Amino acid sequence: MSSALEAAKRNSQTAITAAKDVAADAPAAMQNARENPQAATQDFLHTPFMRVALPFMNGGLAGMAATTVIQPVDMIKVRLQLAGEGVKSGVKPTPFGVARDIVAAGKVMDLYSGISAALLRQAVYTTARLGLFDTLMKQLTVRAESQSKKIGFAERATAGLTAGGLAAMVGNPADLALIRMQSDGLKPVGQRANYRGVGDALMRIARTEGVIRLWAGVSPTVARAMALNFGQLAFFSEAKSRLKDTSMGPRAQTLAASAVAGFFASFFSLPFDFVKTRLQKQSKGLDGRMPYKGMMDCFGKVIREEGALRFYRGFGTYYVRIAPHA
Repeated sequence: MSSALEAAKRNSQTAITAAKDVAADAPAAMQNARENPQAATQDFLHTPFMRVALPFMNGGLAGMAATTVIQPVDMIKVRLQLAGEGVKSGVKPTPFGVARDIVAAGKVMDLYSGISAALLRQAVYTTARLGLFDTLMKQLTVRAESQSKKIGFAERATAGLTAGGLAAMVGNPADLALIRMQSDGLKPVGQRANYRGVGDALMRIARTEGVIRLWAGVSPTVARAMALNFGQLAFFSEAKSRLKDTSMGPRAQTLAASAVAGFFASFFSLPFDFVKTRLQKQSKGLDGRMPYKGMMDCFGKVIREEGALRFYRGFGTYYVRIAPHA
């Protein structure tokens, strides 16, 4: 018992001494921070926690900033995808025509319908996908270096597909709320939900349709995310790697790589984005049934009733929406 007490006393004395040392060093540390704030900031940013957290934080903030700028473009894209549903012929809507109709109705701010849901989606989805992509790339790079190899396109594609799929599952409720809020204005006035915000939309959908409904359209959402990330992150990383040895400056390289990545991301993901929008917008008809049973049923009906090219309606608008995110 006495030996245990002696050990406890020694540990206690050691802890007290360490605390005194920390307290004594604190004024000097604060003085150094005041004299050289940049070094203090760099030290903080290079702590183990911040090294892990920064890719996620940067991804989320970048996605939210981009969404704030391009939300009207996304709104027009959704309206184009929902126009002429079930009809193969007829007047083909244009991005400018959709925007003109919204503005002519005296509702310019309708272009920002669903902005709260869009920001929540970016805070969840983009934070996760860019953070996971960066983390996976670092792990794959370490593995490649241990084998005396350079990381290649296959590794970039694997990281992009994995990060996109996992993030999409987490962010699907916010994505669903965004589509509901953006498509609400297309309904007759008496049938509109008039959501007050993303929280109101999520609560009402969960209460009236069930919590599981928040993951409606998750299959095409995951497929879209994997296709988009494959095109966006893998091709962006590959393009930057190939442009590194050119005469272009760092900023020009980033912009050029973004343009390339935006094109491939749009090409691969637009059909899945189209189906996702249709599935998340749909509601039960008078017969009590949903228009589409699932992703494959939606693909089949659109091809039969509207034509395969309908999946690429609004490609230019979609590209303008995707490229800034790249």
